[in-house]
Amino acid sequence: MTCEMTFRSSPNVRASDRSFGGSIRQSIVLAIVLFSCARISDASDESDATSRLDRPNVILIVADDLGFGDLGCYGQTLIATPHLDRMAREGLRFRNFYAGATVCAPSRCTLMTGRHNGHAQVRGNAGADVSIQTLRDEDVTLAEVARQAGYRTALVGKWGLGDELPGGESGLPTAQGFEHFFGYLNQVHAHNHFPAFLWRGRERVRLRNEVIESAGRYGGFAGGYAVRRVDYAQDLLMEEALGWIDTVRDEPFLLVLTPTIPHANNEGTRGTGNGQEVPDYGPYRDRDWPDPDKGQAAMISRLDAGVGQLLDRLVARGLDRRTVVLFTSDNGPHTEGGSDAKRFRPSGPLRGRKRDMYEGGIRVPLIAWGPGRVPADSVTDQIAYQGDLIATVAQWSGGQLPADLDSISLVPTLEGTPERQQQHEFLYWEFYEQGGRQAVRFGPWKAVRQGIGQGGIELFDLDNDPGEGTDRAAERPDLVEQAARLMERAHQPHPAWRPQGTAPPKPAPGEGRLPF
Repeated sequence: MTCEMTFRSSPNVRASDRSFGGSIRQSIVLAIVLFSCARISDASDESDATSRLDRPNVILIVADDLGFGDLGCYGQTLIATPHLDRMAREGLRFRNFYAGATVCAPSRCTLMTGRHNGHAQVRGNAGADVSIQTLRDEDVTLAEVARQAGYRTALVGKWGLGDELPGGESGLPTAQGFEHFFGYLNQVHAHNHFPAFLWRGRERVRLRNEVIESAGRYGGFAGGYAVRRVDYAQDLLMEEALGWIDTVRDEPFLLVLTPTIPHANNEGTRGTGNGQEVPDYGPYRDRDWPDPDKGQAAMISRLDAGVGQLLDRLVARGLDRRTVVLFTSDNGPHTEGGSDAKRFRPSGPLRGRKRDMYEGGIRVPLIAWGPGRVPADSVTDQIAYQGDLIATVAQWSGGQLPADLDSISLVPTLEGTPERQQQHEFLYWEFYEQGGRQAVRFGPWKAVRQGIGQGGIELFDLDNDPGEGTDRAAERPDLVEQAARLMERAHQPHPAWRPQGTAPPKPAPGEGRLPF
């Protein structure tokens, strides 16, 4: 706000009023006006500052296949993650936070749209049919919510919900609310950490790597692995994210940073025996471990170093007290790169891993950092999932949510007022591979069904048995019946999604002692 003043000699002012005494009176008036303008200006500046604080920048970091037990602050003892551990000390850790799904594409769809697997458009990794793994024009993403509220928006990293191929254009990041995009569109392309190219917007950016393509194609894309490794995608993604932040200046922004590590290059595993691709093994080079184990550890530590760079950049630019950073993972850990899960215990004390509906497949870290806003060195038992992030962004940004989402804002918990936190009646997941599965969490209880709409239901008391070692279904048929009703209510059939394959053997129960 500005205060404009024009002073003229009035034709009605006598010559004596323009004398010394008149000048004094005019000076007094001028001083009063200037003081009032200063107060107005100060109030306006304070209002602008308050508005910026009330509408924080949001940075959402979503790691790829990072398990509940992969970070030091979540119990990992062999892999160094000092920056994420610092983030946890200075912020808030969730004990009961869940991915949107147990594999990549449906998890990211739930995160972006706030609709769980029973209501979402993308419910699985689609394979050859790009169109069913693509967001539609009518899908509203958290980027669109933030952008219509005046936020700058960027996605840097892996997308997987739209492609340049026919049938995928409606789901491109720049068609779904992101004004800036750099990274991978196709999730098989994202397997390769030394790819031949990345996308900036809708343009290919050629890299210096030389790639051998695999024989098969997924969603119209042939994966592969590099035989000449020069440009490491994770490093390029971090450089892009930091550079974009530097362009934003005083405007509020939403940055979704989706690195592709520690996901394996599956095609690299088949081609070389080691899918854990890194430029070097860093502090693990001299460990008496197989190379895939060194690569797994080095990937996670490199991811951690990137987060450290990001936090340092926010502090250096004076943005730390105007920004909330959220760190999570898209699903549980993998075993696809050749690393030894028994060595690192990436699921921690939980049962199962990626593709399981047990806790190890869907319970993931969430660390929130925001000096002056997020309570430091704190832990919450709030039950939440990634579908809640769209409502959270909407509350912070002032954006409008579409109706009928499966999303509640986590702002009260994140800002230290848990007594004001709305609660879910239940959380729901479904999975279409391996014969299909459903899972529902309601209060302390968790039900898992092999099959969709039919099949036996297991029941676990997660408060006392987070490792899901004791099936309580026979003791509590009333809760089994309740779980079945919730599953039926949550599942809306979709013509594109039907169970396929057969169920593998069940994983062993987890050890069950949470590390914090």
